[in-house]
Amino acid sequence: MSTATTKPKDSYNEADLPQFEPMPWSLKEIRDVLPARLFKRDTARGLRHFALDLIMATILWTAATYIDPYFAQGEVIEKFSPIGAEVARWAVWGVYWWFQGLVFTGIWVIGHECGHGAFSENQWVNDILGFVTHTFLWTPFFSWRISHHRHHSNHASMERDEVYVPKTRSDLGIPPEKEPFEPLDWDELFGDTPIYTLYMLVRQQLLAFPVYLLTNVSGQKHYPKWTNHFDPNSILFTKSQRGIVWISNAGIAFMIWGVWKSCQIWGAADTFKYYGLPWLLVTHWFIMITYLHHTDPIMPHYRGKEWNFQRGAAATVDRPFLGWQGRFFLHDVAHFHVIHHFFPKMPFYHGPEATSYLKAFIGDHYISSDKPVFKALWDNYNDCQFVEDDGDVLFYRNKEGKAVRRPTDPYFLGKKSTKVE
Repeated sequence: MSTATTKPKDSYNEADLPQFEPMPWSLKEIRDVLPARLFKRDTARGLRHFALDLIMATILWTAATYIDPYFAQGEVIEKFSPIGAEVARWAVWGVYWWFQGLVFTGIWVIGHECGHGAFSENQWVNDILGFVTHTFLWTPFFSWRISHHRHHSNHASMERDEVYVPKTRSDLGIPPEKEPFEPLDWDELFGDTPIYTLYMLVRQQLLAFPVYLLTNVSGQKHYPKWTNHFDPNSILFTKSQRGIVWISNAGIAFMIWGVWKSCQIWGAADTFKYYGLPWLLVTHWFIMITYLHHTDPIMPHYRGKEWNFQRGAAATVDRPFLGWQGRFFLHDVAHFHVIHHFFPKMPFYHGPEATSYLKAFIGDHYISSDKPVFKALWDNYNDCQFVEDDGDVLFYRNKEGKAVRRPTDPYFLGKKSTKVE
């Protein structure tokens, strides 16, 4: 089992980096090692998971309605002191936001399963439930489903993937390296202070998904300017798909009306506390999960004929995201994402068992990481800056232009190692 992520050595010689051989098996060979029962979609089982999400959301919302009145009582203020009561009040709100954010993210995951057709054998069930859950969380379900399907169909392809496409050396205006390796002035190129890097990272976590929907940020650079998920005439959609894009837009318009109405009835502050902030955490968790699944220095990207579906599917990373909370609230999708890329229609509740079969078959081509996810987020945000303009098997380089892995000699464009074994 490969483990991400390894720091490069100080004495850097790219030819001596650990080597990567692209995966040789066909998708059918991999599919044949998995029992057929793992592909069975059980609507009732999926609905039980969804019902539990709704119950937890309702319990949390009901409990939260007692927070402000309780801490406003005279005897409570007298017991805690005014400052103590206020601190305790906001601490309880913090607990609500944390868990309601996770529950809402689990509901988004249910919609994601519906988008893949993995929730039910009945497409009407997938469409209706996916539309309702994603609309509630400000995702244009059918429009997102179209581009997300293309992401799965082309993952890790530099030319065709839809999201988390690495920037290249020339995209960032970085001149080529001299031979032998002679460092450029990397501080001039990437000399951000940690505070500024943190600001950019927080901005990514809170805004990346809505900005992606609106402007296609992190998507294919050759798409026209202002490519987005709301324009039925966008390059993302075919002529026959325009109708369902309008349905998605109607759902988002309904949410705009619903939030406006909520602000009128209960006030903007309560609307934000009960719904808005948990939704912001959904955006954060969703971006963090997907970013860490698809971004790591040990993970390859491909160009041209070296890409195929199964190689792209293996170019993802499983992570024990938030421990038991990730498994329970997020329906295991963060822990077992690699198998999902191989077989998107496999229900999430079969992910753990299916992963054990996959790992046994593909061996070191299965990538996982036990690194704490917030540390991994910081490290990968700094270490995954760009890939080279040339080559068909590529790995991210950090802020010093260094990689932690290279392809085997048939795919390697640098000078071969002169090290004597």
